[in-house]
Parts: sequence; C-alpha cells; structure tokens
Amino acid sequence: MKKIKDAGLNNIFKKRKNNSHKGNYGKVFILAGSEGMLGAGILCSRAALKVGAGLVYLGVPKSARDIVNIATPEAIIFGIDSIKDIPDSILASSAIAIGPGLGSRRKMCKELLLYLKGNNYKNPVILDADGINAFVNDLDILKSLGLDLIITPHPGELARLLSKPVEEIQTNREKITRETALGINCTVVLKGCQTVIADKNGKVFLNTTGNPGMATAGSGDVLCGMIAGIAAQGHDAINSAIAGVFLHGLAGDLAAKKYGEYGMISSNILETIPEAIKHVNKC
Repeated sequence: MKKIKDAGLNNIFKKRKNNSHKGNYGKVFILAGSEGMLGAGILCSRAALKVGAGLVYLGVPKSARDIVNIATPEAIIFGIDSIKDIPDSILASSAIAIGPGLGSRRKMCKELLLYLKGNNYKNPVILDADGINAFVNDLDILKSLGLDLIITPHPGELARLLSKPVEEIQTNREKITRETALGINCTVVLKGCQTVIADKNGKVFLNTTGNPGMATAGSGDVLCGMIAGIAAQGHDAINSAIAGVFLHGLAGDLAAKKYGEYGMISSNILETIPEAIKHVNKC
C-alpha cells in the first residue's frame, strides 16, 4: 500500500498554454440532484469547474432547470426526467459523473450505463451515492458493463453494494477496497478517515489529507465533481481518483484552518480548491 503525497500532482495541474481554449480542458456530463437535493448537483458541477474542466453539463429535473442555472451560471443545464431526455452529446463527454443526490431518479442509472456500454463509451465514468445504490442487488450488472468505472462509496454504501456489515468494511478497509476493485474491474475510492483507493489491478493507495470537519453534507458531492473534472482533462481513472482525493482533503484542511472543523461546510471546501491547487503546483 502506497501513501499519497503531493509530488505527483504537478503532472495533473500543468501550466496552461497561452493559446488554449475551453475545449482543450475537457467536457464533463453530470447527472445529479433531485427535489430536495438539488444542492448535490450544484456542488458537484462547481467542483468540476474549480479543478479546471473546460465545460460542464448538468442534468437535473426539468422543473428545477432554471433555478439551478441561476445557482451555477457557468454550467450548461439540461432538464432530464427520464433516459429519453439524455442528449446524444453525452457520448462526446470526456468524463461522466452519475449519482449525487439523485434520489428516486437513480432508476435511470442502469439504463444510462447500459446505453454507454452499447455505444462503446471509453472515457471515465464516476458513480457516486445513488449511482452506487442503484446497483444494490444488481452487482452482476455492474461487473458486466466493461466501462472505465470509478466508484466512490462511503462505508455504508459499499456495505449495501456488497451485502456486508458496515463493521466488516471498516475493519478491513484496505482488503475490501482491493477485492472490490478486482471483482468489479474498476477503480474504488472508499471514503473516510484516510480514504483508501484501489485500481483495477489491485494496487492500493492511502490518502494523507483531510480532517473530521469534512464529515459534513455535500462533501462527497464535491469530491465526485473534482474527480470527474480532473478525468475530463485527459487523465486516467486511477490518477484522477488519487489527485481528486488528495486535493479534496487538502482543500478541506485549508477550509478547517479558516473556519474550524465545527463551522466549515462543503461550500467552504469548494471555495478553497483553487488555493489547494496553487499549493501543490505553485502556479
């Protein structure tokens, strides 16, 4: 098991060329949010933008499209109530994130992933929260997709997915993360104190940033967006996961320094992402 340090992040956040444009920095499509949980999509989309993604498309309920557009003016908002509302342009995305705050809309997840499989989609797909919950009792479908998946469960979500007690997950975090990555053939990010990451080959990494103040609603939505935004810029699944997790924890540490572990919220993590990036590459 390898501990994650900041040295490798210089290769992720390289100095930008003067003559570049937004198309050079990737397109992220995010399916997130539902009635009462629209903030999940907003946090996720803004996090993808904050790590440098050139374009972000966010799919939310049709009834909420206009208000979400006001909250996230930099993103392009689609109203999506069923799989038929998914635009074909999703296939041109350089990364896709599915799940934050989806609630009952998670019924679209299987159809969407099967659609991506049927169209031979090759870029990273991040499954978070309800995107993972959609496959409880359907783990075989997840295994059969053949997509470049990154799943980002907290211990409870992984316990439900694997039909194991949470206590077993927490007692054997590294072992179960590795076994899950090998079993599903995906990258796994098991969130928590010292987040554990495993790649498709079973190589395990342990994060060294973060603090208890990050145990707050929306923190995982921010992480999902960060990983997607990094992946969209042409980085592979494991390096996107490692960079996203490390940077997320560092942004959380900066937020805790400013607001304290009790007072910080997920929006504070979001606002400190640029400072965290500057910290790791001095740009």
